[in-house]
Amino acid sequence: MKKTCGSVSLVLLAACLMAPVAYAGSTKCTLTFDLQEWAAMYESAKGSGKITCDNGQAADVTIRGKGGGLSVGKFKIKDGRGSFTEVSSIDEVFGKYVATERDAAAAKAADAWAMTKGKVSLALAGTGQGWELGFSVDEFIIEKKN
Repeated sequence: MKKTCGSVSLVLLAACLMAPVAYAGSTKCTLTFDLQEWAAMYESAKGSGKITCDNGQAADVTIRGKGGGLSVGKFKIKDGRGSFTEVSSIDEVFGKYVATERDAAAAKAADAWAMTKGKVSLALAGTGQGWELGFSVDEFIIEKKN
């Protein structure tokens, strides 16, 4: 009996030592997204996307933006891309980011944002259609889809 328990303990210990540690260390996450935005002094944006991390974590997300400033227009981004600073888990990328934005776009145009949420930063870029002109301070919210 002692010999069997000792063998089982050794097998379990060996299995634990060989198993990879899930989500240890830092990971790099990216965001792909589609977004529709309109502005008339007040700015509003809604969209969806997917966050993928190099440690295997992934999540479908909804994106909302709101803000205000001297901005007017309507814009649609398809297949936008974003890159987060390194995080320890995908859970760190969800929440509210603060961004400033300057716009001058007509017909087909490109847009880019840099934003931050505490220690996490996000750089977004995308091309789309529409028009927009102005400057705004925005709140950009990323939430996990249920």
